Amino acid sequence: MPAEPPMGIGAGVPVLRTDSRRTTTDRVGRLVGDCSATFGRDAGIAMSPAQPLAGRVGIVTGAGKGLGRAFALHLAAAGATVVANNRNREVDDAGLGPADHVVAEIRAAGGDAVAEHSDVADPAAARAMFECAMDITGRIDFLVTSAGISTPTMFHKSSTDAFDRVIATNLSGTAHIAMLCAAHMRSNTFGRIVLVSSTAGLHGEPTASAYTASKGAITTLGRAIAVEGGARNVLTNVLMPYATTQMTDTGMNESYREAMTSASVAPVVTALVDPQSTLNGQIVVAAGGAIRAASAVEFGTVELPGRSVSPQELEQLLALSRSATPREYPEAQSAFLDFAAEITGRSPEELS
Repeated sequence: MPAEPPMGIGAGVPVLRTDSRRTTTDRVGRLVGDCSATFGRDAGIAMSPAQPLAGRVGIVTGAGKGLGRAFALHLAAAGATVVANNRNREVDDAGLGPADHVVAEIRAAGGDAVAEHSDVADPAAARAMFECAMDITGRIDFLVTSAGISTPTMFHKSSTDAFDRVIATNLSGTAHIAMLCAAHMRSNTFGRIVLVSSTAGLHGEPTASAYTASKGAITTLGRAIAVEGGARNVLTNVLMPYATTQMTDTGMNESYREAMTSASVAPVVTALVDPQSTLNGQIVVAAGGAIRAASAVEFGTVELPGRSVSPQELEQLLALSRSATPREYPEAQSAFLDFAAEITGRSPEELS
């Protein structure tokens, strides 16, 4: 069983207390606003199967709508205290944004949550989210990065500004908060990180070049963090969900719309951040109450015929390579050593 932070007296289920430095009140008296409620600590309560995340604290970015909202609700129902991040691009007549409404929904169901309104594309956002979560109990147990945007257009018709905006939100907005959380979790020898990517980052997606590039980078970032953090019990996995959301609604096939709910993906996230989970470096495709394992693979090693190769020969050689059993590697160095061993006849141990 993985090592866990102590769950005894002083580290149990949080109870709401006000923070006079930054509070506002909505119509039903709940505290709302940028990290507007912090949580004191009461006597510990042992985790139960019904609430495996009791006493745990974590951040969900992009938690105001769609997948992020579903993740936040499911995590809170499992007992976690959730920092629900979502930028206030739109607010209602009461001045409440998407994150505020998710927090209100969680609290109405008896859970604990606080809204945080930073735009993840802002370089200052990661520190604001991190400090908001740390204000609760002085630790962060999990991170789920769900914030993301897409600006569909053909690559040759895109602009550098539009491309960079997607990268800033999806990739930098993921990496900056993951960096802070990973450092903190390593010092505690415990943490669970779920980076939300997309199969677009595996297979490519026409008209979504920036989105595809960002999600491909997130996927390999997650694999790298997993290798680095495994020995410190900081486990990182990559989730590639399919769901009907604001981003995918217009392109979703009507035959699949009802099955592709965000809620059907949420249990996978909760399982991945569970302290009992030992999964690390996995790529999980999830949709409609089902999952697939995914990976990057290399096929067989085939020698070139000489110092030059024709396009036709190259096509044949690649087909021959693909006829071999695919191989998976935990990281790039292992792939290199395996390739080098085959072409030199020396073992990976000799080369490493």
